[in-house]
Amino acid sequence: MMRDSWNKILKFLEKGLNPGLYKVWIKPLKAEVSSNTIKLYAPNDFVAAWVRDRLMDNIKEAGEQVLGTSPKVEIGVRKSVERPAVKVDRPRPAAARPVQASMGLPMMSSAVVNTRIPRWRFSFDDFVIGESNRLACAASRSLCDNSLPGDQLFMSSAPGLGKTHLLHSIGKNLCASSNKKNISIACLTAEEFANRMVLALKAGEISRFKSEFRDNVDCLLLEDIHFFQGKQKMQDEILETLKSLQLRGSKVVMTSSFLPRELDKVDPQLVSRFSSGLLALISTPDFETRKRIVESKAIRLGTQVPDSISELLADRITTDVRQLESCLQNLVLKARLLNRDVSQELAWQVLENYSIAKAAPSYDSIVDHICRSYELTADQLRSKSRKRQIVLARNTAFFLARKHTELSLKDIGTRLGRRHSTVIKGITNIEREISLQTPLGRQLQDTIDRLTP
Repeated sequence: MMRDSWNKILKFLEKGLNPGLYKVWIKPLKAEVSSNTIKLYAPNDFVAAWVRDRLMDNIKEAGEQVLGTSPKVEIGVRKSVERPAVKVDRPRPAAARPVQASMGLPMMSSAVVNTRIPRWRFSFDDFVIGESNRLACAASRSLCDNSLPGDQLFMSSAPGLGKTHLLHSIGKNLCASSNKKNISIACLTAEEFANRMVLALKAGEISRFKSEFRDNVDCLLLEDIHFFQGKQKMQDEILETLKSLQLRGSKVVMTSSFLPRELDKVDPQLVSRFSSGLLALISTPDFETRKRIVESKAIRLGTQVPDSISELLADRITTDVRQLESCLQNLVLKARLLNRDVSQELAWQVLENYSIAKAAPSYDSIVDHICRSYELTADQLRSKSRKRQIVLARNTAFFLARKHTELSLKDIGTRLGRRHSTVIKGITNIEREISLQTPLGRQLQDTIDRLTP
């Protein structure tokens, strides 16, 4: 009975977390469940500490859904420790393990994909091209058909503008067009690469880890490489991996919210390596592109929306494609649940849950919004204080200024009395909390969504 309860809790977690988080951190756990307690057992101290610090609230929420009461959650280490798997999975003849991915959920499982059973969730066919992303899309296609000079591509943009979509389109295309029986594609975030390296070190499997990535991968798709800032050992490893892949003629695609030259505390050799291929920036889409994104998404949802609705959504949600698609999806779902047509009235109701700025907010309006949200003065925001609430507010201001203004990282830092490196670190911390869907991340997302010019 209690085993069934844990299986049900796992189902809630699998639905609520992105696939990479679930596979790497939740799936290895064993559990003993009583009416009001969940005792978890991790394979080692590292996994236990990671889950304890970041996922306990998620587990507690899922447990409450199943048990009907808020359970006490404890985590320890299994006495009989299993050696954790740290390698990129080898393809099996009978079936292939798919790479699971979703826009907005940057943590992805690394996997080797069997070309006969491709299960990528995004493709070039459903990517809407505009002036903002034309170069990145053309470069991605060229990488696949070998017409791009070199085998490396670096894509940079603010969150939610299509980097993940293009990354997975590349993976899907390579799987479909490869003349190899099995093509090995490793698709993961920089943080997951680092976590797997740490697990490998703890398990005495570092040689195998290096071999799997350096010798067995035909294409490396690596997201959020700014995570490597300040982590010298990780930088050394990824540098050697990139060198090995280049010598083997493997393809490499990397993404980041920053250009290589904007990264701080990164070895110059690694910055040079990041910059050695084509650099493609993705900017905010214009109105016509946003409208076509709405129309394209509507078709994929099996419906059509009037021009007035697609124009309204495109006019109101201007800086985040992921948010634009989410708004439409919620609108269509609400109409179906209520058995009503998609209408202006319903659209306005749904838009209340999203950031609906017609024009990009100014730096001053961002500071005003942050001060109201965190109950601070502008002087406190610019102060040298290291109080947690003020640091969090300042980091949120960094994030919004980077997303909505044309200010450089240096200018943002100067206005808030901080160095360029502090701005990058702050933005990275905000992105990480949001992508992991932590309770703090959800609060941050709400603060960000409530910004109006």
